[in-house]
Amino acid sequence: MASYILNLLYALFLLLIVLLVTPVITVISLLIFIMSGLPIFYAQKRVGQNGIPFMLYKFRTMHVGAEKLQVKLKAQNEAKGPVFKIHDDPRFTAIGRFLSHTGLDELPQITNILFGQMAVVGPRPLPVAEAKKLLPWQKERHKIKPGIISPWIVNGYHSQAFDDWMKSDLEYAIKKNQLYDLYLICKALILFLKFVRNELREHLN
Repeated sequence: MASYILNLLYALFLLLIVLLVTPVITVISLLIFIMSGLPIFYAQKRVGQNGIPFMLYKFRTMHVGAEKLQVKLKAQNEAKGPVFKIHDDPRFTAIGRFLSHTGLDELPQITNILFGQMAVVGPRPLPVAEAKKLLPWQKERHKIKPGIISPWIVNGYHSQAFDDWMKSDLEYAIKKNQLYDLYLICKALILFLKFVRNELREHLN
């Protein structure tokens, strides 16, 4: 009975998220079109549950053709392990930096959730090329659905070693349940507000 109630609450919570996010997605789409033109969305093949690839959707935060410039920026990579990340990436569009730094660029992945490819909470799905470089024990993270909200970000693992990130994903896979997910969602909302505040302060100064 308790499990049924938790599943029902989780489904209602997901429905609430979709209803709240839809107008936000509409507004952001218009802003991207006005400030940066088309395309509004960016699609990239990522590795999902059981190693099955799927097409992940995000708001476009970079100039068209940004992927081709990644090789030239390799020396500026700030991430550890087989991933690529630059905090102030020179390829960001005018609005793209704000979207990326606040996590708002991930909102279109609500579509991936509705398609059953992702969950609200779970390990962040890696691009196919990066996922291929994972060690066998690290690929265990693929046993569960990837998510928009990741324990890696919420618990601060993005500032730690790559192996710690992978270990946090495996630990989450063991702990995963609706109550723990709701806890991580609440932490993520607090973190999101902090990111927005920091970005606004930086833009206003």
